[in-house]
Amino acid sequence: MPAFIRLIPVVVALLIAAAPGMAQSAAPQQEAKTATAIFAGGCFWCVESDFDKVKGVVSTTSGYTGGHVANPTYQQVSAGGTGHAEAVKVVYDPAQVSYAELLRVFWRTIDPLAKDRQFCDAGDQYRTAIFVANADERRAAEATKAEVAKRFGQPVATQIVDAGTFYPAEDYHQDYYLKNPTKYKFYRWNCGRDQRLKELWGSEAGGHTS
Repeated sequence: MPAFIRLIPVVVALLIAAAPGMAQSAAPQQEAKTATAIFAGGCFWCVESDFDKVKGVVSTTSGYTGGHVANPTYQQVSAGGTGHAEAVKVVYDPAQVSYAELLRVFWRTIDPLAKDRQFCDAGDQYRTAIFVANADERRAAEATKAEVAKRFGQPVATQIVDAGTFYPAEDYHQDYYLKNPTKYKFYRWNCGRDQRLKELWGSEAGGHTS
């Protein structure tokens, strides 16, 4: 084999190394961009189930936030006194679903008129809240809260507060509705969640749009 032919692979390698921009443009790599929203809407099993149905939601995590106890357990939060609410962290793709659309879903999956309770669950750990990360989220949340108050002609109990530390709940709470479908459905029905949502929101209950 002629010597110049044997040198071709070496020359090609040197050209690629000298022009990294060319190599990158040939095989571009773009990281997926996601955003996070945090909502409290009573039992986090139900909130997680509701948001998992929304197109553009990448993941949901049940947890605790809004209180003063570090690394709280379910037993502590459910007993009250920690200041935390059961909440869900929603990771979503803004290219598929906007924060405004998530807010619309949120309102239609809660009873916004109930203070420190949701359906059969009572206590401030079951309060409804929107935990905002910035001024834009706060403006959007406040605007939709005003719309909800106008719709019902009553004060809205849902809080809008700055997001703080979010503590993921124990593993057995994550995707509970998938791991324990019979128990979950029994709980949700007997708690009267969907019945009350239908009463409040009619055909909009659930807030899901395809």
